[in-house]
Formats: sequence, structure tokens, C-alpha cells
Amino acid sequence: MASPAFEEIVEDFEFLDDWEDRYRHVIELGKAMEPLDEALKVPANKVHGCASQVWLHPTIEDGVFRFDGDSDAMIVRGLIAVLRALYNGLPVGEVAQVDAKAELARLGLNDHLSSQRSNGLKSMVERIRTVALEHA
Repeated sequence: MASPAFEEIVEDFEFLDDWEDRYRHVIELGKAMEPLDEALKVPANKVHGCASQVWLHPTIEDGVFRFDGDSDAMIVRGLIAVLRALYNGLPVGEVAQVDAKAELARLGLNDHLSSQRSNGLKSMVERIRTVALEHA
């Protein structure tokens, strides 16, 4: 069910033995992502429940779900990049069917994120699901 972009991340993670390398890889994914336009860093796009500043800007075009995002924390930017790989390009009706927890578990993220980061990740997934369900 996961996108080819997400499967690529899963494969990359299989080559990275220790958590430090995986952590750095997530940060690199975030660095490679285009920054969110400052004009989109508005309260309506802010995700609450995250320890750091997080903005997600979803768009649905021709029934296809996409979102851009940003954060002031490097690891969170990386997590946004991972979520973009998981969700971007899916038909909007399929977004809510993605078992994000199970997919992210394939990366071993659940075991290594602080409870604050895990809650923030959960808040981002909830926001994505809510927007998709509103438009499905």
C-alpha cells in the first residue's frame, strides 16, 4: 500500500545498521525538502500537539492528496519528509486507509523517538487524515 517513495526510504533504512545513521538519514531527508513558503506559515496550517513549530499545507488536486510542510526542528522536518513520502500522490480517498503507525514501525521510528516527538508525529498524521477525510 505504501508509495514507491516510502518504500525507497524503507530500503535505505535496511542498509543503515544503527539508529544514529537512521536518525541522520531522517535529518538529511528534511534538509533535502523545499522549505515551506513563509506565507503558508499561518495559524490555520500549524499543527498543535508538537513540541516544535510545525506547519502542514495540504492540497488536493484532481482527487490526489499532497502536502508540504516545515518545522523549526531538523528531525521534525525529516519526519515531515517521511510522511510526505508516505502520503503524497495518493488518491485522497486512500489517505485515511494508510496505517501510518504500522508503516512507520517498519522504519523503527517508534522505538527511538521521544514521547513528545511521537505525540507530534501522531498529531501530524491526524491532521493529514482529517484533511483527507474532509475532501474524500
